Amino acid sequence: MLAATLALGALAGSAIATPSLTTPVDAMNLFSKRISSGCSTSGAASCHNTTKQTDLCCFESPGGLLLQTQFWDTNPSTGPSNSWTIHGLWPDNCDGTFTENCDSSRDYTDIADLLTNQGASDTLSFMKEFWVDINGQNEQFWEHEWSTHGTCYSTLKTSCLPSGSPKGAEAVAFFQTVVKLFKTLPTYDFLANAGITPDSSKTYTLTTLTNALKSASGVTPALNCDGSSLNAIEWYFNLKGSVIDGQFVAIDAPSKGSCGSSGIKYVPKSGGTSTTTSGGSSPTGGSGLPNKGTIHASTTGGLLTGGTWSVQTLATYTFSGTSSSFTMSTSKGSCGVSSGKLTCGSGVSATTFSAVTSGSNLLLAVSGSTAFSSDATPSGTAQETVFTGNSHSKTYTLSIVSS
Repeated sequence: MLAATLALGALAGSAIATPSLTTPVDAMNLFSKRISSGCSTSGAASCHNTTKQTDLCCFESPGGLLLQTQFWDTNPSTGPSNSWTIHGLWPDNCDGTFTENCDSSRDYTDIADLLTNQGASDTLSFMKEFWVDINGQNEQFWEHEWSTHGTCYSTLKTSCLPSGSPKGAEAVAFFQTVVKLFKTLPTYDFLANAGITPDSSKTYTLTTLTNALKSASGVTPALNCDGSSLNAIEWYFNLKGSVIDGQFVAIDAPSKGSCGSSGIKYVPKSGGTSTTTSGGSSPTGGSGLPNKGTIHASTTGGLLTGGTWSVQTLATYTFSGTSSSFTMSTSKGSCGVSSGKLTCGSGVSATTFSAVTSGSNLLLAVSGSTAFSSDATPSGTAQETVFTGNSHSKTYTLSIVSS
């Protein structure tokens, strides 16, 4: 449903604003932008067109179901103790499937310099406080969110930009938009205004939490838990116009997320905060199971959409459940193990997996075992079948890394 219209207004300072999502705002007058899309916001919202749209610079497609995702990281903690933090802005297809890593030629590095050099230092300052990685790898986190999700927006293709735009201008616009959208979604305040604040002993029903959030915002988001602890939220939107300066139309989440119906904990941020560094690996979700992520082999490469091992661009996996018991899927379908072989596809019966924490890694496990093996190590475009156990010549473990 088209529950509410939210335009991206200029929100001064670093404080998170608390407007209702049901209050329309004139995006074209208030959006503090460096580039303009030149698109109207009076047409159909993404996923709600009745005729074929040909100008995909001004109509987001196929990824017209947008998710503004936020973390509540508690140990180690990230961001201020009275605010959730940004995970990203993901363009799912209208049917809930998704694509990722859509244009490797625009996998920009050094996002911080890109923002600074194009006059978006205020956006960068906010990101350093509210868009932070649980392992302190902020730059890699930002690069990952752009390359994995940002490059898949049709309205952010370079051919859609004004003539003479500097290289990376669309990425700068992406980060500006995510920050401005996040500022209109103060999840902590929405809950606190209903008397729901972090507490180590209290528990809540899912209905209590979603009712509080809907009362404040006008829509129902999806809530995700690590075990019984609330750790992530997904706010859903359709879009009128361009990601650069369009209107975000808030909608109810198409699913409720992974939290159970009762006994949900909203625990305080108690662990130490990570220190931002410039090196290291891609961001992970820590000991908690992420909602989406990639799966990396301990030796090289990782898993593709069919569950095979490769050194090509890794697939995004969706995880449903808790770290002790979950199912996973890709854009091809559910993932399962049959006759000791891992596959993902439309006709695959889902297997229940678990995840085991090993140091800073979250290892995929089947029946408690984290061992996997293949007949050869992949190279180039080759793909190797993944078997459970260590009975084949090349053995390795598989780490789940948050998207």
